[in-house]
Formats: sequence, structure tokens, C-alpha cells
Amino acid sequence: LDQGEKHGDGRCSYGLEDPNNDTMMYNWTGSIFGPQHTPFDNQLYQLRIYCGDRYPVEEPKVQFVTRITMPGVDAQTGEVSFKDIDGLERWSRKYGIAHVLRCLYNKMLRRESRVRQIPGPDFPLPK
Repeated sequence: LDQGEKHGDGRCSYGLEDPNNDTMMYNWTGSIFGPQHTPFDNQLYQLRIYCGDRYPVEEPKVQFVTRITMPGVDAQTGEVSFKDIDGLERWSRKYGIAHVLRCLYNKMLRRESRVRQIPGPDFPLPK
């Protein structure tokens, strides 16, 4: 927890969504500051991260809340497909939330992700 909130590198950070009411540490929020000189430049992308009972054996569920156009992210829901993100396609229990956010940041740097971002409403959150 301290690593993401206090020792971030300025590009990515994360923390518990509600530290007072989530004793199981399931619900997290993340943020990625868009890389310079890319279509994501100077934009802050918010994410929801759910780590269920089987985490870290099983991968967390990750969803962009901020609208984004990028391969590996469902255009309608913002859900991230790990199989389409380098470094996440084979989940390992040694990975953590910081690794997930770094891989998404690196995906933003890749040529295939350099499509024009179309501003729009944020993705609807699941109920």
C-alpha cells in the first residue's frame, strides 16, 4: 500500500478505494498520468481495480473509469484485457498493482496505441 501511495514515480499511483470500510482490501483505485508526446499527454486516467479472494494467484479485474482509446481496453466498458497487454498476458502471483499500472503506462507508449483520443464521458461504473 505504501509503495503505491507514497513512493510512486509520478506516472502511476494507487490506493484503497475506501480504507476505512474495506478490511479485505478488495477495492482499489489507480491513476496513470499520460506519457508526454503521446495522445495521452497531460491527461490523468483513473482506474478501478478489484482484487478478489484469489488474488494474487488470479489477476485483478481492472477497468478504466476515464474514457480511453487503446488496444487491450474495451471501448464500451473500459475493462482491461490482460492477454492484450505486454507484461500481463501471463499473470504471475509475483505481480502486483504497481506492475499492472506500469504495463498499462508502457502500452500507452507503444505505436499501436497512438490513436487520437476522443474526449467523452467517463465509462459507466458497474453497479
